[in-house]
Order: sequence, then C-alpha cells, then structure tokens
Amino acid sequence: MEIQAIGKYLRISPRKLVTVAALVKKKKAVEALAHLRFVNKKGAKFVSQVLASAIANAKNNLKLVENNLVIKKIEVQKGPMLKRFQPVSRGRAHPILKRMSHLKVVLESTEERKVETQKTVEKTSHQIVEQEKAKSTQPKKKEVT
Repeated sequence: MEIQAIGKYLRISPRKLVTVAALVKKKKAVEALAHLRFVNKKGAKFVSQVLASAIANAKNNLKLVENNLVIKKIEVQKGPMLKRFQPVSRGRAHPILKRMSHLKVVLESTEERKVETQKTVEKTSHQIVEQEKAKSTQPKKKEVT
C-alpha cells in the first residue's frame, strides 16, 4: 500500500529542495524525520512537514504503525515562478525569477510486503498441489509394443 502527501507552491527553488530530498530517500520515515531536524537547510523544513503529513495519513487513514513505514520515493517538481525586476543603471532592469516547487512524498509499509510474499508462497504451493492432483487423475496411456 502506498501512502502519499503532497506539498504545493513551496517558496524554495527545486534545485535546493532536491539536495535535501536526496538525503532521506529510501530511509525509514521516523529515522528520516529525526535526521531532518539536524539538517541546516531551508528545504529540510519543507521536507519534514510533508513527510510528517504522509506519516499522519498512514496512521489515521490506514491505521498503520509508523515504525514500519519506508520512504518509497520523493519527487520534486517545478512550480510556477514569480517574475520580478531589479532596476539597474541607464533605465534598464534585470529579471529576477523567484522559483517555487512541488514536493510529493510516497511511503510504503514494510508489513504488507511480508504479507504479500506469504500469500504468493501459499498460492504457488496451492497451485503445485492442484497440478499434482490433476496429473494423478489423468488416465495413464498404455504402451503398445
């Protein structure tokens, strides 16, 4: 089961946010939150907020234990830009682009992986038993010499 949370229109450039998101990719959600507390970057605040929202979604909506959650993927996408101008000499202006980004955090529960693998093992063993029964019920061909 995938659990997701999305943060939109975050006032930080995607380039700066990607560096923080790469720090916590493929980690346990609780460990990632603890790690982000000590990262001295502006993006750490945004990533930790969205990650905390994803954990809350898992706990409240799906009744999952937060210690079993793993970050499956983190996507950082470009958002819209605020366009401003800086006046300079000779009546000219330099453009300033204030970039925004969207952040998507997808969590996965490790409990379900174990349950799914057990189900597949049960299915395969059940299929083997059925195949053996089908073979035993088929009439044997007599050899002609």
